Amino acid sequence: MSKGEKSNTGVFDIDRIRQIVQLMEQHELGEVDLQQGDEKIKLCRGVAPAAVPVAAPAPVAAAPAAAPADASADTSGTITINAPMVGTFYSRPNPESEAFVKVGTVVSPDTVCCIVEAMKVFNEIPAECSGKIVEVLAQDQQAVDFGKPLFRVQPLDG
Repeated sequence: MSKGEKSNTGVFDIDRIRQIVQLMEQHELGEVDLQQGDEKIKLCRGVAPAAVPVAAPAPVAAAPAAAPADASADTSGTITINAPMVGTFYSRPNPESEAFVKVGTVVSPDTVCCIVEAMKVFNEIPAECSGKIVEVLAQDQQAVDFGKPLFRVQPLDG
């Protein structure tokens, strides 16, 4: 909760958190609690009881609207942009703004595609690839797990 320079060092450094999440996945750990001084962090992966009922109905409703017949044909040559951390997905910088990207947007590795909020820190997520967004797989303001596909991208022919 405290805001200061300590939040960007030690166990609370975003790169360090990413490493810990990767280790959690490699070793199939569901939860890790860390503490440095009076600051604490709890990382969870897998099924979150509160998030499953909320997140499950939304993708089911969105998938049929996104032309499922085309989606199965398109996925063979596409790549996904995945969530680098557990958090809340935001498609726009604020409620009054346009989405960072939408279907048809051409992205480069530096293009910010969304924000994932983790521990009250808003992390801009770059595409890290070049191509055209062909599908948005996450719902705005919904919880996402580490590695969850957020966008489907059709690489541009070079």
